[in-house]
Amino acid sequence: MSTEQGSNGAPAVPLPGRDSNGIKSKPPVWPLAATDGALPPPLPAKCDKHGRQDGRCCKELKDDDDRTLIDPDIVRDVVIGLSDGLTVPFALTAGLSSLGESKLVVLGGVAELIAGAISMGIGGFLASQAERDHYRFLRRHTASRVSRSCVGEMEREVHAVLGPVGVDEQTSQAVTKCLRDVEVSSGIDSGSSSASDEESVSLRWKEEVGLTPFLLKFGEGMEEVPTRRLYISAFTIGMGYLIGGIIPLIPYFFIPRAHVALLYSCLLTGLVLLVFGAVKARVTGAGQGAAGYIWGAISTLLVGGAAAAAAYGIVAALET
Repeated sequence: MSTEQGSNGAPAVPLPGRDSNGIKSKPPVWPLAATDGALPPPLPAKCDKHGRQDGRCCKELKDDDDRTLIDPDIVRDVVIGLSDGLTVPFALTAGLSSLGESKLVVLGGVAELIAGAISMGIGGFLASQAERDHYRFLRRHTASRVSRSCVGEMEREVHAVLGPVGVDEQTSQAVTKCLRDVEVSSGIDSGSSSASDEESVSLRWKEEVGLTPFLLKFGEGMEEVPTRRLYISAFTIGMGYLIGGIIPLIPYFFIPRAHVALLYSCLLTGLVLLVFGAVKARVTGAGQGAAGYIWGAISTLLVGGAAAAAAYGIVAALET
């Protein structure tokens, strides 16, 4: 039996995750009850696929509804931009249609559309920036509180988060110790609670692990807002407003008489609201079958139509 030799005469050993030919291979999978001597396999490498008849891992099994949903933050920004774009320019053009000429309606509508899109984009940027600044303030405040608090206080706070979901006190204490050891640079004896020991604790600068992110994420329900989120939110809301606002204006580009174009604008806006409601039910997971999509379309039409009618009624009342 021959053994491959390296340049220095030592046997050639393939790199982890690669076979003898250097081709990347899948990581090994152990049964759930498997042990490898004194060193058990890592938890992520365990799977019950060996005990299944089809030999498939449970995470590979798909549900009947296998839709890939869109990020809810992006959906929220799109809904905000489109709903405002379909409502405000429609009410404005409907009010300006009393002037009789579509050209004036188009000029006023385009001016409002551009200004509104820029304003909505800036508003989305500033809102996300304020959310990020608020999170960073709470992170500094929580990190300072973790550094000066005793172990018992941290155990109470962790159990206040885990207890309502069914975790017992002993497990909460173990979780507290694990998270505190990760975040705190010097170990703390759970049986000692002297003020001198608490004041000597210094925190490691780790933003994603430890007690501080745990209390922020699961206690306060807050997570770090990435910087790119500021620009994505501004772009999404602004473009949503621009796309939604151009729809009620389309008939005025082709029909000279504003009163006639208003009728087509109402029909087109209503149709877009129906389609938008059905698509929203799809991407958010709210729609379950045909009835769910129909209800999503009708509810969006009713809400958007009521908002547009109210805005048009106010404009008409101001003209009289």
